[in-house]
Amino acid sequence: MNKKEIKVLLEGVKNNKINVEEALEQLEDLPFKDLGFAKIDNHREMRVGYPEVIYCAGKTVDQVRDIVKFMLAKNNNILGTRATKEMYEAVKEICEEAEYNELGRTITIKKKEQALTDSYIAIVAAGTSDLPVVEEAYETAKILGNKAIKVVDVGVAGIHRLFARLDVIRGAKVVIVIAGMEGALASVVGGLVDKPVIAVPTSVGYGTSLGGVTALLSMLNSCASGVSVVNIDNGFGAAYTASMINKL
Repeated sequence: MNKKEIKVLLEGVKNNKINVEEALEQLEDLPFKDLGFAKIDNHREMRVGYPEVIYCAGKTVDQVRDIVKFMLAKNNNILGTRATKEMYEAVKEICEEAEYNELGRTITIKKKEQALTDSYIAIVAAGTSDLPVVEEAYETAKILGNKAIKVVDVGVAGIHRLFARLDVIRGAKVVIVIAGMEGALASVVGGLVDKPVIAVPTSVGYGTSLGGVTALLSMLNSCASGVSVVNIDNGFGAAYTASMINKL
């Protein structure tokens, strides 16, 4: 329940359209709902602008289903990240509108229609192997109400592919750059655009990529100004921040 909904509820009580008992019942779960295994943060949207997102990894199928079941009653759009196919199938049983991005491992449920932003987020990726992180970022950006455009397989090994899409990248309000191996793409893009760049190192690469640590350190040491960095494979975190910038 956001500030606007609470205001409408209180006005309903004031105008005798809603009795006090009904109002108390609706407010009962504020500020959080204790499910025993999880405490759902119902104030999240009021505090930061977006409702709570479900990080599904480490949770059981039943736990994910029960969290979604409660959140559905709040009529918010729902995003679950790092979800398995089994988790999606359990959620689908209680909500036919649920959609699953198998590559990005996301569950999305749209309960509220929202207009996408006129400005857009460009999601730029070095290689096809980075696509799982791309898809997580893309689904996150969309469910948060952003227009997003994917520019993929434009890594520095064939840099002419990047130059062919510069008009799209430069037209974005904020750019997410996703790359594994040595992570050089973030620095290259950072030196070509006048927009904020959010770099996402991925765990793609051979032995000395160290599961994404090499790309992470390269991006943190970028000499291109305007490049910030999120954690390894964190497409969700990059898109969340990009959404906040895109909506400023």
